[in-house]
Amino acid sequence: MPFVKTTWRNSISFKVLLAYVAGVGLSILLIALGAVALITSRSDILLTTDVAERTHELAGKLMFDVAGHPTGFDDSEGDRVWTFKSLGVEIGYRVLDSQANVVLASTDEAFWSPVAKSPPSDQGRFKFEREGMLMYAATAPVERDGTIWYLQFAVSERLMELLHQGFAWPFMGAGIVLFSLVLLFVFGACAYFTLGYALKPLREVSESAAAISPRSLHSRLDSKTVPSEVAPLVSSFNSALERLEQGYRVQQEFLATAAHELKTPLALIRAQIELMAPDKTRDSLLNDVEHMTRQVQQLLLLAETSEAHNYSFAAVNVGEVVQQAADYLQRMADAARVGIVLTGHTATQTPWQADRSALFTLLKNLLENAIQHAPEGTQVRVQCTADKLTVRDWGSGVEQAQLPHIFTRFWRGAHRRDHGAGLGLTICQEIARAHGWTLVAHRAEPGLAFCLSPPVTDSPSMNSSQESS
Repeated sequence: MPFVKTTWRNSISFKVLLAYVAGVGLSILLIALGAVALITSRSDILLTTDVAERTHELAGKLMFDVAGHPTGFDDSEGDRVWTFKSLGVEIGYRVLDSQANVVLASTDEAFWSPVAKSPPSDQGRFKFEREGMLMYAATAPVERDGTIWYLQFAVSERLMELLHQGFAWPFMGAGIVLFSLVLLFVFGACAYFTLGYALKPLREVSESAAAISPRSLHSRLDSKTVPSEVAPLVSSFNSALERLEQGYRVQQEFLATAAHELKTPLALIRAQIELMAPDKTRDSLLNDVEHMTRQVQQLLLLAETSEAHNYSFAAVNVGEVVQQAADYLQRMADAARVGIVLTGHTATQTPWQADRSALFTLLKNLLENAIQHAPEGTQVRVQCTADKLTVRDWGSGVEQAQLPHIFTRFWRGAHRRDHGAGLGLTICQEIARAHGWTLVAHRAEPGLAFCLSPPVTDSPSMNSSQESS
């Protein structure tokens, strides 16, 4: 049974990777849209939040003298306190006591003049305008020795927008791009190799299933290494194999038993007919019995060749077996006035791994079939080389449309001299399959040619696995 090839669109790996790429693409799109929305909206909430966070950060760095009064900020960690001197128009801070008295400031009082005169404890996050500029500000309480001080920090809207749009957002955009590339390629590679590792047991199970044939129905798929989601399917397949093997064994046993049981009655019938007075009826009955006996023998032989344990493989000289088969059928060929010509058989010294008896049966059936279809005065030629054996006759052959049926059970050609059982070529094909050989038939113009060859990779002999069959 050939291994079924699936299209890439039906691949689980492709579908999972496609879903992964789609998810990554959607995530990147949403992140980019959110970033664009933040840039274009100039959200007051965002700016106010930034100012409040900066205010609380400065409050944690406020320094005091021995009397507990604010004196400045700890700039040992490079907290950019210098910006208050350089950007005094855009940014500023001041420290108030509980009565809203200014005890420390980075700017003059005019900077804070628009701020309402209210207790600093009531001023959390707020905004005010100074010289036409919108200022964002926030207040953070600081407790020192039981005294509460209030730090107020303010920054202009245009400075915040400059920092965001000129510095923060470009870096954020670069970060989004870098994150997207890492997500797409690094995690994509991980997903690809993970899928390959996860689906490897499925590929192995599929190959094992494809290798199962009527001669290896005892084989079972290993369900221990497959994913748990697929294990029930493998178990069901093994159960189906058990039922199939049982049915096949019963069929083969019935075929062999029936053929064996028919041999004795046919022999008795033949003996009784031979005791009759010679006449046309007696001759007709003997022909019928002979035909039935041949069918029974062929059925029994077919049952035997279908069982792998009936074979004993060894190194066999094909040329010698060809000569033996030709000698065995020489009287049949003489009676049909057909010559048997052997070429190359004496030069074939390289042995094939085969069951000698089965190989003899195969060659005998091919030669017998060729003799039955060869016209009087023609030849049946057997050409034997190291990697191929060809049996050809010069008869009428078969139609091209009939070639696919030539190895079918009980199929018979229209130009045979006898009334065969139609199982000879089927037996040949069974023997060839058991050995791993290839047996094909093709029109020879005129006549028909059968070509027998071992596997290409193991030519001219079979691999050792056949020996353990």
